[in-house]
Amino acid sequence: MARAKAVTIDDVEQIVEQKLLEIIGNPDSGLHLKKEFKAKLEHRLKNPSKRIAHEEVLKRFA
Repeated sequence: MARAKAVTIDDVEQIVEQKLLEIIGNPDSGLHLKKEFKAKLEHRLKNPSKRIAHEEVLKRFA
């Protein structure tokens, strides 16, 4: 059996998530997005908002 030398928390979380999906399946399987939601999502992806990071605001106005 192989030994794990450096396993991160992210690695463990990913393994657990994969195993849970194998056991119980994907809860979103079979669900469909509404046309209105798809349209809004496509619009937002084409026109990303112009948000400024909190750190940048502090630099500008502090």
